[in-house]
Amino acid sequence: MLYKSLFIFFILLLTSCNFNENKSNKIKNIKILEISRKKDDKYFDFEKVEMRKIRNYSFENEVDNLPKITKEYFRCKGNALNPERIDETNKEDIKVFLDCDGSSKHSLPIINGSENVYSILVELLNYIQKRTKKRVNITCGHRCPKHNAYSDFYLNAKTSKHMIGAEVDFYVDSYEYKPHDILEIIFNFYKEKKIYKNKTEYQNFYEYTKDLDVKAPAFYNKEIFIKTYDFDEGRDFSNRHPYPYISIQVLFDKDKNEKVSYSYEKANKNLLRF
Repeated sequence: MLYKSLFIFFILLLTSCNFNENKSNKIKNIKILEISRKKDDKYFDFEKVEMRKIRNYSFENEVDNLPKITKEYFRCKGNALNPERIDETNKEDIKVFLDCDGSSKHSLPIINGSENVYSILVELLNYIQKRTKKRVNITCGHRCPKHNAYSDFYLNAKTSKHMIGAEVDFYVDSYEYKPHDILEIIFNFYKEKKIYKNKTEYQNFYEYTKDLDVKAPAFYNKEIFIKTYDFDEGRDFSNRHPYPYISIQVLFDKDKNEKVSYSYEKANKNLLRF
């Protein structure tokens, strides 16, 4: 039994030595060959990869921690779920109005080839936000003809520039009862912007008091017409809040060098319907 055990031991010892020797020889016999090729050699040509910045949604763009105002804020606020409204002004001709289906069923007006509002309105409201560092609340931007009729029964509303993307109603947080401060900011806009430099027809504002539906005088230059509504004036479906508010109408399109006026075609036949 002892001899058998010794025999197994020596066999294992010799096998182990042989294994180590073979492993050592294998390592010594390894040859390292250099790869010979030019530094510009390529198997495949790849286009240069550039990081693309993800575009923000309109509500993600901020100016002084306030959402940047875009045309999206002007979309028609009609809603088919709104209850019917009854105009009893003329008892002999009572009219019932239903609201439109909203901006999901029609576009903004087509201006210069795409759905839009007049750019000066967007510029002014963003400028006001930047100067005041307070949110501008748009109570009424674009109104399609059906929503316009639903919102405002008055005769002069039938030719409202809201329908052609050339009018906006708004008030400013913390300035609800100080609309005249906002008027001063608008006047300064035309004095500060280089595009209006030395153009007195834009920089100078004139008072207007004829045929107004408000107590305060209106102001205008070549491009815009501004009215200020008191807390008890101009109350329609779009302006049911308790604050005074400002209305700006576009008079002149400086990009196309033409006057801006309401027309049936612009209001009714200049929309995309879905």
